[in-house]
Amino acid sequence: MKTKQAKKGTVRRVLTTMLGFYPVMMPLTIACIVISAVVSSIPSIFMQNVIAVMEENWRDGNWSAVSGRILRLVAILAVFYILSLIAGLAFNQLMAIITQGTLKKLRERMFGDMQRLPIKYFDTNNHGDIMSRYTNDIDTLRQMISQSFPQLLISTITVLTVFCIMIYYSVWLTLVVLAGVIAMLAVTKKVGGGSARFFFRQQKALGRVEGFVEEIMNGQKVVKVFCHEEASKADFDKLNDILFEESRRANRYANILGPILNNIGNILYVLVALTGGLLLLTEAPNLSLSGMALSISIAVPFLNMTKQFVGNINQVSNQVNSVVMGLAGANRIFELMDEQPEQDNGYVTLVNAREENGVITECPERTGMWAWRHPHQVDKTVTYTKLAGDVRLFDVDFEYEPDKPVLRDISLYAKPGQKVAFVGATGAGKTTITNLLNRFYDIADGKIRYDGININKIKKDDLRHSLGIVLQDTNLFTGTVMENIRYGKLDATDEECIAAAKLAGADDFITRLPEGYQTMLSGNGANLSQGQRQLLSIARAAVADPPVMILDEATSSIDTRTEAIVQRGMDALMTGRTVFVIAHRLSTVKNSNVIIVLDHGRIIERGSHEELLAQKGQYYQLYTGAFELE
Repeated sequence: MKTKQAKKGTVRRVLTTMLGFYPVMMPLTIACIVISAVVSSIPSIFMQNVIAVMEENWRDGNWSAVSGRILRLVAILAVFYILSLIAGLAFNQLMAIITQGTLKKLRERMFGDMQRLPIKYFDTNNHGDIMSRYTNDIDTLRQMISQSFPQLLISTITVLTVFCIMIYYSVWLTLVVLAGVIAMLAVTKKVGGGSARFFFRQQKALGRVEGFVEEIMNGQKVVKVFCHEEASKADFDKLNDILFEESRRANRYANILGPILNNIGNILYVLVALTGGLLLLTEAPNLSLSGMALSISIAVPFLNMTKQFVGNINQVSNQVNSVVMGLAGANRIFELMDEQPEQDNGYVTLVNAREENGVITECPERTGMWAWRHPHQVDKTVTYTKLAGDVRLFDVDFEYEPDKPVLRDISLYAKPGQKVAFVGATGAGKTTITNLLNRFYDIADGKIRYDGININKIKKDDLRHSLGIVLQDTNLFTGTVMENIRYGKLDATDEECIAAAKLAGADDFITRLPEGYQTMLSGNGANLSQGQRQLLSIARAAVADPPVMILDEATSSIDTRTEAIVQRGMDALMTGRTVFVIAHRLSTVKNSNVIIVLDHGRIIERGSHEELLAQKGQYYQLYTGAFELE
C-alpha cells in the first residue's frame, strides 16, 4: 500500500513540477495531444458512413450520387487528418522543450539543494550513488516525460473516444471487447506490479555499482600498490551480479507482458468477428445509443475499432517499463532534493567596520577591519565586536552517532595570535575539534565562543569566512592555477593571488610550469606532485587572509626540504593570527604557544613544548620515540 501511495505521490509531483516550470506550455501541449488523439479515432465513423452509403446504393448502381457523398466524406476526413498532423507536430516540438527544460531545472535544483546539505550527508552517502542520480535517474525520467507520458495520454484519450463510438454503435459488441480488456488489465496489473518492484530495486543496484566504480577509480593507485585488482574485480562482480539479477527479474516480467496482451488482442478480434457474424445471421435486435440496426456498415468498422482499442491498451502496457523506471529515478531525485538542508539559525554577521576613538562602526566599503554585527533580541540594540580570533571551548561533548562519544569534556582557549597544536593518535578527536569550529557538526553539550560570541548565534557563512583551513587531503578543481588559488577569495586580484603563492612558497614551482599561473589543472591536479598540490591549497587559504587558520596535517604530504620552505611561509602566514595545528610530525608543533595531547576524546596533557617534555608524560614519550602515535 505504501509503495502504491509513494508511486502516486511521485507521479503527482512530477506533473506538478512540470506544470510549475511551464504553466502555459503544459496545458497547450496537453490540448494538442487531445486533438491529435481524438482525431485519430474518427476514421471509424467515416468508414461506417462510407459503407452505409455503399450498402444503400449498391443495388441501384447510381454511382455518381454515391461518389459525390463519398468524396465529401473523404475531404472532411482529410481536413481532420491535417489538423491531427499540425497538432502532432506542435505537441512533439513543445514536448521537447518541456522535457529538456524540466530536466535542466531539476538538475539545477538538485545541485543547488546539494550545496545546502550538511557535511554529514556526504560523509554517510556513497558519492557514486549521488552521481547516479544526476545521470541514470535523470535519463530514466527523461524517457518517461518525453515518451511515456505523451503516449499514455494519447492512448487513454483514444481508448475513451473509441469506447464512446463503440457504445454509440453497438452495446453487445462493446461488452465482448470490455471482457477482453478486463482480462488484459488483470494481466497488466499482475505482471506490471512484479516488474515495478524489481525496476525500483534495479535503480538502487545501479547506484551501488556506479558508487563502487567511482570509489575504485579514485583509489586506483592504492589498488595497484596492494595488487588488489582481482579482489576488486570479485567485489565488482558481486554487485554487478545483483544488478543483473534485479534487471533480469524486472525485464522478465516486462518482456512477457507484450506477447500475452497481443495474443489476448488477437483472440478478442476473432471473438468480436464471430459475435458480429452471429448477430447478423440471427438478425438479433441491436442495442445502441444510435438506435441503428446492426449491419455490415457497423460490424466491419467495429473490427477496426477493436484493433484500435486493443492496440492502445497494448501501448499503455508497453509503457509500464519506462514509467516504472522513470518513477524509480524520479523518486531518487526527489529523495536528494528532500534531504534536510544544513540548519542555520545564526543572526550575528560579519561586516566591514572602522574604529574611531574606541568606537566600532559599520561601513559599506572595505577597510581591512572586520567586526561582528550582533543584534540583541531582548532590547533590540545592535553592538559591534571586533573580529580578533579569540576562540574558547567550554566543557564540549560530541558524538557522531548516539551513545558513541568522540569528545568528552573538552575545554581550551586560543587567544588572538596564539598557536595551538593538537597531538594524539588517529581517532583521538583532533580533526573533530576543527569540524566543530567550522560548524560542520554541532556540539552535543557545552559551549564554543568566538570573540565572546556563542558560535551558534553566528551565521555559518560568516563564521566560515573568518576561518581559513588547509586540509590533509587537497582538492583542486578543473581550471588554471590562478583560478584555484582565487577559490579562497573570488574577488582577489592576480597580484593578491601571486603574493599568497609566494607566501606559501608555491611561486617557485608555479613559474616553472608550462604556462605559469595560467596552466590548466584537471583530475584534481593529477599533473602536479602531492607536495605541489598541498602548496596550492596553502596559497588558497592564504589569499583569503582570515584571522583564524586551521592547519590539518598541512605539511604531511611534503618532503623535508619542501617543508622547510613551506614552514617559512606558514610562519609568515600565522603571524598575528590564531592558529590551530594538527600534526603527527612533532617538529611542526614545537614552536606552538600550547600543545594539547588528546587520547580517546579527552585532553590528557597541555602545555608548551618545554613544559610537556619536563612532565615526561605521553608527549615526552612521543617526542623521544618511546611511543608511536599510531
